[in-house]
Amino acid sequence: MVALIQPTQVTPNSGRLTVQTVEIAPQTTAIRCLDWDRERFDVEFGLRNGTTYNSFLIQGEKVALVDTSHRKFEELYIEIVVGLIDPTKIDYLIISHTEPDHSGLVKNILQLAPSITIVGAKVAIQFLENMVHQPFNSKQVKSGERLDLGNGHELEFISAPNLHWPDTIFTYDHKTSTLYTCDVFGMHYCDDHTYDENITLLEEDFQYYYDCLMGPNARSVLAALKRIEKLEIKTVATGHGPLLQHYISEWLGRYENWSLEQAKTEALVALFYVEDYGYSEQLVRTIAHGCAKTGAAVELFPLNSSEPQEVRELVAQSSGLVIAMPPQSSVMAQAALSTILAAVHKKQAVGLLESGGGEDEPIYPLRNKFQELGLTEAFPPILVKEIPTQATEQLCDEAGTDLGQWLNRDRTIKQIKSINTELEKALGRISTGLYIITAKKGEVQSAMFASWVTQASLEPLGVAIAVSKDRAIESLMHVGDRFVLNVLEEGKYQGLMKHFLKRFAPGADRFAGVKTYPAKNESPVLAEALAYMECEITSRMDCGDHWVIYSTVQTGRVAKLDALTAAHHRKIGNHY
Repeated sequence: MVALIQPTQVTPNSGRLTVQTVEIAPQTTAIRCLDWDRERFDVEFGLRNGTTYNSFLIQGEKVALVDTSHRKFEELYIEIVVGLIDPTKIDYLIISHTEPDHSGLVKNILQLAPSITIVGAKVAIQFLENMVHQPFNSKQVKSGERLDLGNGHELEFISAPNLHWPDTIFTYDHKTSTLYTCDVFGMHYCDDHTYDENITLLEEDFQYYYDCLMGPNARSVLAALKRIEKLEIKTVATGHGPLLQHYISEWLGRYENWSLEQAKTEALVALFYVEDYGYSEQLVRTIAHGCAKTGAAVELFPLNSSEPQEVRELVAQSSGLVIAMPPQSSVMAQAALSTILAAVHKKQAVGLLESGGGEDEPIYPLRNKFQELGLTEAFPPILVKEIPTQATEQLCDEAGTDLGQWLNRDRTIKQIKSINTELEKALGRISTGLYIITAKKGEVQSAMFASWVTQASLEPLGVAIAVSKDRAIESLMHVGDRFVLNVLEEGKYQGLMKHFLKRFAPGADRFAGVKTYPAKNESPVLAEALAYMECEITSRMDCGDHWVIYSTVQTGRVAKLDALTAAHHRKIGNHY
């Protein structure tokens, strides 16, 4: 196995870009474009470890290129492809889906190989026609159809719609037992290792990727897993991150378990967006992430490529609806809106947002129609008048969390009441202190009133905090994030407790009216705190409905040496 690393010059905007080519199977080469310094991927994705864009070249008697790359790699990618093969000898370009980070260089390939045949799902071919604005040879494929490249490379196509685009297909090479999955089973993780040798190093990024992109379509994930369950898979050739080879059954098993957990929840939220229009999908995915944190099941659905019967069925199954405004010019999206209005009932909750595409359907007339039909408004309309920022992301995430909490309110009460009386009294005898966690990352900041806090280690100095998965601050509490642990003073905490325990509207400033000053890690320190500690998160443990966050303590200060920490004594253990 030979790898070629081709560097590029670093520019202020691009960061470090390299390309790696690796022979991953007979007559099969991976072209991995490594984006080392990318910090964000769409509005909902903060990246800690960069990302990669993976493309593949299969050379049988005929030649197929599976996906391309992001436009930022234009010169590097084309140079590598030309170095591997005469582009005019490439017979097929297989498009797993048309998201720009995988299809950004289709037009370049067409210029080099004008007689190439583009292979994809029907919807993908339609999308490409609007993207490249030139005629091209195409072949539409359905699930189960095959393409024989010769020399044993018989490619089978597997439909995987809505993962995470409506036009997604998998490609399986029967000779090499390689499954090409594009976004599915991937992760945003960039390093020189081609494969998944270190599962511990990768698992957090793998789950974060699933939560953001695949979890919102858990039912579609399960359908795709069903379609590939009988395949012998030696390598999963993903579109992002390392290829999967060492722990395939473990990775696929996690997808199945997470998706089953999502699909069995009582509350389902249907989120409707418009493919490739404004910021529709990005913002809807962020809302879906907030919903999913509460345990609600979520299903994303494109308004501009939907059948009326599918829309009716999804609306009928859903307890909550989220709709990103479609363009007024889209006949199909307008028809889908009419179908939704005809199918809803007054026991549902609905939330609306603008897509920021320039010709959005007006949001308030649609809001009025839902109110006339008796639906509950899940959150105030979200207006998008400029490019979404981190603050927009926080607003959408918190709106989704509010919707999920409202839908699960009866289940939460039922769970609390189900605890054995004697057991809940015993749990209530566990006493704790009172604290406020404050965190800031970029332009986003948040806070949480906390009592489940304890020192966890002496070397290094560390603390452990239990954070409910549906807390707004949870998105700022990942490995590598920093925060301040503010200790409250006995007898003088009531004002701060009252302020931080109140319910905040999505996107509201939690520090309005509270005196603070910035810590060295930029998180707010409460001026009225008895003491504070600056912390950095080093690990998280999944504990059912909470994350246990372990953090090392960097520095701290006490305001009053003779004062006591506020104590919290409970009588029952079924709430904080």
